[in-house]
Amino acid sequence: MNKLTKTIVGFLVLSLLFVLACQNNKGEKTDTILEGKASIYVDESILPIVEDAEAVFEVQYRAKLHLVPQSENEVLNSMFKDTAKIAILTRTLTEDELKAFQSKKINPRITPFATDAVAFIRNKKTNDTLIVLQDVIDFIKGKSVPGIKGLVFDNANSSTVRFLSEKAGVVISNQKGIFSQKNNEDVIKYVAENEGLVGVIGMNWIFQPPLELQEQVDKVNVLGVKGNDSSEFIFPTQDNLAIGKYPLARHLYIVNCQGYSGLGMGFASFLGGERGQRIILKSGLVPERIPTRKIVVRNKIIKDKN
Repeated sequence: MNKLTKTIVGFLVLSLLFVLACQNNKGEKTDTILEGKASIYVDESILPIVEDAEAVFEVQYRAKLHLVPQSENEVLNSMFKDTAKIAILTRTLTEDELKAFQSKKINPRITPFATDAVAFIRNKKTNDTLIVLQDVIDFIKGKSVPGIKGLVFDNANSSTVRFLSEKAGVVISNQKGIFSQKNNEDVIKYVAENEGLVGVIGMNWIFQPPLELQEQVDKVNVLGVKGNDSSEFIFPTQDNLAIGKYPLARHLYIVNCQGYSGLGMGFASFLGGERGQRIILKSGLVPERIPTRKIVVRNKIIKDKN
C-alpha cells in the first residue's frame, strides 16, 4: 500500500468515526432514572410544590432538573411539538390528546401525586372573607354581583381559567371585569394593592410562597367558598381537601413522554413514593397516598437515675 493509498484510507476511517460520533451524540440520552439532566415543564400555578420536590430530589440523587414554568396551554403545546418530554399538570390528558400522542408512537405515562385547589383571594382591607361560587359564575357570565368589582386571573391560557370556564360553562375571554396578569405571583401582588378585586390562584402559592412574595401574601385573605351543592362556606385547608369538602379541588399529575427509563420515570417514582409524598404533606397539599408512620413501642420506661 503506497503512501497516497494509506492517506486516503486513513481519511475515510477518520470520516467514518466522525459520522458515528455525531450520530451517537445526537441520539445519546442525557439521563438515567436517577442521574443526568432533564427539563420538566410545569404548570406555573403549582410551581412552588414542584420546586420543593426538585430541591430534595437533586440533593438525594446525581440529577439536575431544569424547571420550565408555563401556562397550561403552553405546556401542552410544548409537549405536542416534542419540546417537552416531561410535564406536570393540574389535569390528566384527554382521550383526544392521548390519541394525538399515540399517533406519533408515544404512550404517555401519567402519575397522579397530589391534590391541590383553586383558591379565591381578596385584599385584607376588604373585611369579607367569604364568597359564593355561583356569584363568581354569574360575574363571569356578565351579571353584576355586589362585592366583586373584578376577577383577576394569571393569564388567558392558564389552568385556573380553564378550570373556572368548565365550572361556569362559558369561555372566559374578554368579559367585562375580567383582568389578566402574567402569572400567579402577579395576581397576588395586584390583589394586595387593589381593594374590591377577587384573585384566582393555585392554593400552593399561599401555602408556600417565595420569600420575596411573603409581604404581599400577608396583605390578602384566602376566601371560604360555598359551592352550588353546599349550605356552608369551606376554606381550602388541607383537611377540607383531604375529605373532599372544598368545591374547587383538583388533582396534580406528572406526564412522562420520554419513552425510556430516564429522569421522567425517576422523578415520577420519587413524587409518588414515601419521600415525595411527605414533601407534599408538609407543603399543605394532600398527597395521593398518606405516608406511613413508624411507631416504636417500648416495653420498659427507663427512668433517669439523676
